[in-house]
Amino acid sequence: MKQVGIFYGPVGGSTEAVANKIAALIGKDKCSIKAVSLSSVDDLAEFENIIFGIATIGNETWNSEPLKSGWFSFMNDLEKSDISGKTIALFGLGDHIRYADHFVDAMGELNKVLSEKDVSLVGQVDASDYTFRESMALDGDKFVGLPVDQEFEPSLTDDRIKQWVEQLLKEFN
Repeated sequence: MKQVGIFYGPVGGSTEAVANKIAALIGKDKCSIKAVSLSSVDDLAEFENIIFGIATIGNETWNSEPLKSGWFSFMNDLEKSDISGKTIALFGLGDHIRYADHFVDAMGELNKVLSEKDVSLVGQVDASDYTFRESMALDGDKFVGLPVDQEFEPSLTDDRIKQWVEQLLKEFN
């Protein structure tokens, strides 16, 4: 398998922890993990297979300055870049209890940007194992990537990641 680039944000929280778990399952020798706040879209050039990890912010931060996650500027640059031919998977952190109407919406926003690119999007996950009301990350009966709720479902995270990585290893090859 070709080297996988894992780009995530924000740094220091659940999104980074999930990115590290994914990297460990893929094999640290087979992937490179980078914070989007310390990366540019030019860094994507060295990878054919890419995983993006993004967190959906809660209402307490919606009206504040853009988060230091790096996604605001990275996504703007991504919209203008040519990443043709890449195979991309997404994972998103969200809270299905307090934000049941916006569950992993940031993953949906990122997918919207990527859907307009000449890329292969992989890693869709069946939504039937999740409880929520609405999500921009839903496409039919599947999520566009792996949703993770570390706040209220941490006991499910490791199994969900393991199954997803097994799926990705097939879809990336």
